[in-house]
Amino acid sequence: MNATADVAVIGGTGFYSFLDDPEQVSVETPYGLPSATISVGTVAGRRVAFLPRHGDHHDYPPHAIPYRANLWALRSLGVRQVLAPCAVGGLREEVAPGDIVVPDQLVDRTYRRIPSYVESGAVHLPYADPYCERLGAAVAGADPEIKAGGAMVVIEGPRFSTRAESQHYAAQGWSLINMTGHPEAPLAREMQQCYTAIALVTDMDAGVEAGQGVGQEEVFALFKANLERLKGVLTRTIESLPDPDGCTCSTWAEGMELSYGIPTPDGAGEQGEEAGA
Repeated sequence: MNATADVAVIGGTGFYSFLDDPEQVSVETPYGLPSATISVGTVAGRRVAFLPRHGDHHDYPPHAIPYRANLWALRSLGVRQVLAPCAVGGLREEVAPGDIVVPDQLVDRTYRRIPSYVESGAVHLPYADPYCERLGAAVAGADPEIKAGGAMVVIEGPRFSTRAESQHYAAQGWSLINMTGHPEAPLAREMQQCYTAIALVTDMDAGVEAGQGVGQEEVFALFKANLERLKGVLTRTIESLPDPDGCTCSTWAEGMELSYGIPTPDGAGEQGEEAGA
């Protein structure tokens, strides 16, 4: 495997390609195969990897996505910064369909997923701020209409929320609802990668207004209608990405002995070594 990349884009619902004339890279991981073959190409002078979160043909529902394999595979190519577009519902009036939001908080309401690479030992991830502040600022700076801040609650899926659940989430002050943001974000942090969600609001959730509630068709349709705009935001963000060196996303484990391996493009890992050593 010779392909390497510094940056990754994980494509969400309806977002299955991003790069022109990419190299296709198959990666096997200790956690199984990733969602799809990884595409590697160049955007704005940077080597970029693209991975469709749900697979090439939406093969994986939210609760069955191979999250651990995905982040490990990207790290094995050298990826240190991850941009993660996703479709979300709106929970409060401060957001509306068509908005792009860079959340700064995450609430986990999933229950069937493996959220960590840690399977033994004492390795506790500091996670008060789940997204990379520097990466989020770069996304927000790519388009003056992007909204920054807010909490995204991640539910198990694949069903949408009941009206009562939706109203409860909104009452907590959370503004976005999604099915894939966890455990993707903490796994990226454990892989010492900078990570930010880029949330496209496709609908208002069931508790926000009267009617039949959220439907799959409207979610897919609005995401598709905004896909080229989202790709433009990603390209401009990649042009202005900050240097990840020194970011707390990569330095949090300095001095710790990790009980899992962090892969490198040459095939070596850091298992059993002091992180950062």
